[in-house]
Amino acid sequence: MNEAMPVPPPRHRGIYLLPNLVTTGAMFAGFYAIIASIGGRYTEAAVAVFIAAVLDGLDGRVARLTGTQSEFGVQYDSLSDLISFGLAPALVMYTWSLSALKDFGPLWGKLGWAAAFIYAACAALRLARFNTQAGVADKRYFQGLASPAAAAVCMSFVWSVDKSGLPGSEFCFVTPAIMLITGLLMVSRFRYFSFKSLPADEHGRVPFRWIVVAVLLLALLILDTARVLFAGFTLYLLSGPAWTVWLAARQRRSRRGAA
Repeated sequence: MNEAMPVPPPRHRGIYLLPNLVTTGAMFAGFYAIIASIGGRYTEAAVAVFIAAVLDGLDGRVARLTGTQSEFGVQYDSLSDLISFGLAPALVMYTWSLSALKDFGPLWGKLGWAAAFIYAACAALRLARFNTQAGVADKRYFQGLASPAAAAVCMSFVWSVDKSGLPGSEFCFVTPAIMLITGLLMVSRFRYFSFKSLPADEHGRVPFRWIVVAVLLLALLILDTARVLFAGFTLYLLSGPAWTVWLAARQRRSRRGAA
């Protein structure tokens, strides 16, 4: 009589606490931005999205430093990004400014929520494309504007205007353009520098000038945080198309020289 083979106990799949806790903090910041915008606290909403961006930059580094990287963490981070940099900016911009378009007629009202939806959908598409290309893409560059940078453009604009004491309804014809431009740039093929490969020696030390640049940026942020962030991220937004045009022009000149 054959003895029954022992059945191995089921494996309990756990998750790493620390990096996923940081990711949860980023998701909470994005959720809080939505709640704050519903309550009319638009500066708080904008700051919450920036806090989410800081935490989003930390969770991956925490995972690498502690050796706790996992596929679960990658997928969880993407869902957190969709809330913090897709849904949160779209809803903040809608409650702050886009919703005022309905006062000009039903068609204008539809344009307002359509612009917010297009932005959110583009953020989702951007994150899906990034996940599928993570293993083959050049880490020095992003293909398309990264969703945290797109959210930073929108939220620094809200923060700057709200700080000036002006209502968002006065910019209801400007905000759809901002939402559409940032959304479409997320799914574009423009290359953006990722800042993941700053020049450093074999010990990881960067040139002294980078410290000077960091000090200058910190001083500017202290002087006027909202407007400096808006100016900086707007320049970064424009850098992708400008770089692409410059590279195309250089390639045309090289081909003419070769001919």
